[in-house]
Amino acid sequence: MQVTVKAHFNKQTKDSKKEMVQFYVKGEDEKKPELNKLTREMVLLEIEGVENKIKCEFTKTAKDSKKTVLEFIVKGDSSAENTFNFYKKAGADVTLHIVETQMSTDDFEDEHEGIPYSVDKDGTAKISPDQLSLDDVDKEEDELDGDPFASPKDEDSLD
Repeated sequence: MQVTVKAHFNKQTKDSKKEMVQFYVKGEDEKKPELNKLTREMVLLEIEGVENKIKCEFTKTAKDSKKTVLEFIVKGDSSAENTFNFYKKAGADVTLHIVETQMSTDDFEDEHEGIPYSVDKDGTAKISPDQLSLDDVDKEEDELDGDPFASPKDEDSLD
């Protein structure tokens, strides 16, 4: 399902937990029944004239006497390069294309920092052999005689 509406790109906000975009729809477009059907679905947002699309969860539709507010939480990879031209339209009237995806919110994993790994069939995790382990840290501390600020001893040094 796809719906196209004339909207005002009201704002884009980002905090440590999520990134949100909000649009105001006025006039005949706010009466489109597709808007209610797409709420709580994963969608692709596209602004006419902007090459990039953004993957979002259509979180909320709120209506009052003057306008309909559409709120989306950005999901997936939203690198600055991909979103720059999209966000340049904030504060402007745009033609917004909302396209339903075949994915659910569970299909989008938020990227997290950590150590890259793979899981074997028996359930054990494999990491890069170059990854520093806690055992390596203990060995290094022993070499420094327990002083975390000491430099490794070098026989060629001038002690």
